[in-house]
Amino acid sequence: MARNKVKLAFISDESKRRASYIKRKRSLIKKVTELTTLCDVPACAVISSPFDSHIDVWPNLEGAKKVIERYQNSTVINESKNVSHQRFIMQRTAKARDQLKKLKHGNREKELNLLMFEYLQNNNVSYDLTPEEAKDLDKVVGKMLKEVDNKINTLD
Repeated sequence: MARNKVKLAFISDESKRRASYIKRKRSLIKKVTELTTLCDVPACAVISSPFDSHIDVWPNLEGAKKVIERYQNSTVINESKNVSHQRFIMQRTAKARDQLKKLKHGNREKELNLLMFEYLQNNNVSYDLTPEEAKDLDKVVGKMLKEVDNKINTLD
């Protein structure tokens, strides 16, 4: 049977709020217990009650201290996995720059291939090429000739 969607808002009636707190606390502790049992993960829960000064600690105070201590020690060891917002943005920017560089290189190769095939069709090279473009075109033609030679040699 499906439940109604819970509206997340402050419960103004104190007795309903207390009843909801007790139910949800029980549910939360059950979930933490299931997580530790099913997944063999060390976990703890520290719940501060707004209705009394007693703080609930699951499984017990010593167990919670061990889990918290383990967490604090592991963050020092795994610092490389922790990324600040600035470092994350820098990594994403560097990755985007690398992708842009690869795309520009690929586009340049495609342009040179088109220029080479245009030359082969028309038997003339446009004279508005810069020396650098002519040098790159020469490299592409040389590379294509080597590939053709290799294919001819494999067929023989």
